[in-house]
Amino acid sequence: MKLKYIPLIAILLFSTSVVPAQKTEITISFSEQFFDALLDAVFLYAEPPEFPLAANTRRDAEPVSRPSITSGMYSFAETSVAANEPCTESVKLLRENAGTRTSVRFREGKITAPLAFTGKYNPPLIGCVAFTGTADTLINLEFDQAGQRLIARVKVRDVSLNGTGGIGGGFVAKMVQAAIDQKINPIEIIRTDKVTFVLPLQNSGQVRMKATGFTHDIANGQLNVHVAYEFQKAN
Repeated sequence: MKLKYIPLIAILLFSTSVVPAQKTEITISFSEQFFDALLDAVFLYAEPPEFPLAANTRRDAEPVSRPSITSGMYSFAETSVAANEPCTESVKLLRENAGTRTSVRFREGKITAPLAFTGKYNPPLIGCVAFTGTADTLINLEFDQAGQRLIARVKVRDVSLNGTGGIGGGFVAKMVQAAIDQKINPIEIIRTDKVTFVLPLQNSGQVRMKATGFTHDIANGQLNVHVAYEFQKAN
């Protein structure tokens, strides 16, 4: 009697194994050219992005006119700030400086963003100091499960100041990183609800897509973001 049920059990097990899971994946690709065009538009149609170096801090500008300013903490290139010119402690992105263009690059499996910038700082007992330079930054991607979005965080790895041979770059790097953390990080890249759909079911509610995670890879100067979804029934 039991033997006659074996074929039926085998059929049920086989049928269960071949039923596809209710999951899928969407791939979104970004090229370096896309970000170059985006940055061109940002600098063309708006003022260059500018971020304060110190929150809720205001000091009176003092005249500075000397070949260089050097101490144990910082060293800046030659600068001169007029006494009646306000010293807004900030860093402003430039499209290009000293041969470095602000851009996004995909190299060796990493996302990097060289940044060109200018800025002002008002250190105690010295007065308003202007500086320019470039920053080497690394961009890390994260999936915000609660917010259902893909975000990026920018980390400053190194700063080079014009005319100082790198001296003082570490100090400015900390200020630039603090400004980025306060005003830029995290950067929203993709909201998963913008790349999803809802399928109505007749008299049975809806089928929705919910993002469950993501992976990414970099190849041939292109970032490929793979967003994993699962289908869920909603009433």
